[in-house]
Amino acid sequence: MKYDAWFVAADDPAEKYPLTEVRYYSQSGGLLDVEHDMTALRSRSAAEWKRLFDGRWMTTKWPYGSGVWGKKEWVCPTVADDNIVSMFEGGTNLFWAERLGGDLGVGDLWIKLCGNSHTGSFKDLGMTVLVSVVKQMIAMGKPIRAIACASTGDTSAALASYGAAAGIPTIVFLPRGKVSVAQLLQPIAHGALVLSLDTDFDGCMNIVREVTADDSIYLANSLNSLRIEGQKTVGIEIAQQFDWEVPDWIVIPGGNLGNTAALGRGLLMAFDLGLINRLPRIVCAQSHNANPLYRSYLTGFIDVSPIAAQPTLASAIQIGAPVSVHRAISVLTRFNGIVEEATEQELADAAARADRYGLYTCPHTAVALAATIKLLARGEIRSTHRVVVISTAHGLKFSRFKVDYHERQLANVVSHLANPPMSLPADVDAVRAAIERRCDELRPGTPQPQGTRM
Repeated sequence: MKYDAWFVAADDPAEKYPLTEVRYYSQSGGLLDVEHDMTALRSRSAAEWKRLFDGRWMTTKWPYGSGVWGKKEWVCPTVADDNIVSMFEGGTNLFWAERLGGDLGVGDLWIKLCGNSHTGSFKDLGMTVLVSVVKQMIAMGKPIRAIACASTGDTSAALASYGAAAGIPTIVFLPRGKVSVAQLLQPIAHGALVLSLDTDFDGCMNIVREVTADDSIYLANSLNSLRIEGQKTVGIEIAQQFDWEVPDWIVIPGGNLGNTAALGRGLLMAFDLGLINRLPRIVCAQSHNANPLYRSYLTGFIDVSPIAAQPTLASAIQIGAPVSVHRAISVLTRFNGIVEEATEQELADAAARADRYGLYTCPHTAVALAATIKLLARGEIRSTHRVVVISTAHGLKFSRFKVDYHERQLANVVSHLANPPMSLPADVDAVRAAIERRCDELRPGTPQPQGTRM
């Protein structure tokens, strides 16, 4: 069976374009979505799709060992295998946070560790698709000189890495002083042209849109729906890891909101093709300092207005004019969703609390955890529910955030769970006394190991 997909205008299904055409907007100026030939996909039964996907899961067969390309027919069936640029991204473990869940008051809490990927964030899932399609376009003779993106850190790392693997030049626009050192170093190390601009993410986005109006420089931000296609596999993976059952809730941090849209898109596809029999509820969690979707939610999504985002510890979601806001609203409406926010104090404490149970939580994941805590307190999430929190990046990218927390250096944050190193003389009695004091402070009982579902 031949499978196919194409770009389609959201406001006019008759307006279609090949995925290998350099185009980001419809004729009316709206975003384009990727549409699949669902009739062809339905030629396989749900049971056959499950067997196919389960048989490919985490194998070494090219390119199907990738969590994205193991579902190639659902993602981008038109790209040739020889043009796929993959680091075998995805397939990240679903971590059973049993002890953290017990502390929070929910008995079945799981963390989807998307940061356990090649460049340390979920952005790899979308970038493998976009760069692969660009490689195919170049092979077809399209005069593409480079790929460019605006970024708050993780997108630039993924683009630079996959571009380097493909041999395609990359350009990244970063807001000066608003990304972590680790996030800045990744594109530098991969040879990208790094442009550090004296503006915020929204300012970088405005400039990259103008630069990529020249079709020889391809736009890699999430308004490009090729990114959405790769990122949608997270929702499908979660269902697959639960033996094709879905949790009651999925909580995801939201900035530019492409990932929220992608999560819903993947789950809807699995539902439409019969691989799952119900949909979970979705929570999109935003920082209080960058919360345009939360403000819109309070109006019933009637008012959808950009804001001037303020500095937040969750720097990757410090976005006041999210390009995928309407996509996200559509998903949240379909999934009976909720939008919640977290203050700087709430997210900092949520990160430290999770770390006490073996996680190493990035500040964006901490926003989602803080939202989960608030919804539990209100009784909207119940103790008997199965809850999955999407961890979008590895905490090692944000170690400065953790150092500052434990050294009590975070502005306007009280470090309730600070655990700074103890300076002692090289004296065994002083060491023993310190150990005794700490042992007295610890809760009784031996911590039990937490499981993972691979």
